[in-house]
Amino acid sequence: MPKLFIVPTPIGNLEDITLRALNVLRSVDFILAEDTRTTGFLLKHFEIQSKLFPYHKFNEHKQLESLIQRIAASNSVALTSDAGTPGISDPGYLIVKHCIDKEIEVECLPGATALIPALVNSGLPADRFTFEGFLPQKKGRQKKIEGLIYETRTMIFYESPHRLIKTLQQLKEFFNQERNVCVSRELSKLHEENYRGTFSQAIEYFSQKTIKGEIVIVVEGFNNKKEKEESIE
Repeated sequence: MPKLFIVPTPIGNLEDITLRALNVLRSVDFILAEDTRTTGFLLKHFEIQSKLFPYHKFNEHKQLESLIQRIAASNSVALTSDAGTPGISDPGYLIVKHCIDKEIEVECLPGATALIPALVNSGLPADRFTFEGFLPQKKGRQKKIEGLIYETRTMIFYESPHRLIKTLQQLKEFFNQERNVCVSRELSKLHEENYRGTFSQAIEYFSQKTIKGEIVIVVEGFNNKKEKEESIE
C-alpha cells in the first residue's frame, strides 16, 4: 500500500533532525521538496541519495493530480518543506487532504517547528494559545488584526525580517501598546535571539539594528483587568 510521510526538517540547526526522519528520507521512493536545493543540501549533509521532485505553492494546484497518481503507484513518498513541518505555513495541506480522499495512508513524523520553541521561550502563558501564521500582506490584514484584539489566548505570528517593524507598529496600534511581546529570530542557530518587552520597546530595539532570519512574534493575550489598570495609569 502506498504511503505519504510528512517529514519535518530542522529550522536551523541540522542536528535537530530525528533519526527516524533520516531513516524515512533514505527509504522512500522519492521526496517531494518545497525547494530541491534546500532539501538537496540536507540530503548531501547526511549522505542520502533519494530522488527529489519540486512541490511548492507555485505548482501545488497544477501538479496535484499527477503527483497523487505518482504517489499511488509508489511504495512510500516523503514530503518536506524548507524548514519545519510541512503544512504549517508551508505547502502540505492540499496533498495530505487529497491523499486521504484517495485512501492513501498519511503519517506525519514529530519534529521541528518554530512556533513551539518561540512560545516556550517567550515566558508568556503556553497552556492556551492560537497560531495565526503570517498575517495577510494587504487585503484583509486590518480586519484580521481587529478580530484578535480581545483574544485572551497567547497569539503566535510568523513574519519576515523586512516586515517586522511594520507588523509590530500595527499590532501596537490595535492592541494595548503595553502588552508583552516576544520576538524570536534565528531559532536554533548560532545567533538565536529572543527579545522580550512591550510593543513600544520591541519597536525601538529592532529599529536600531539590521534584522535577519525568520521571525516569530508571540503576543500576550487580552486581559481586561490588566489593560484597564494600564489605561488608568
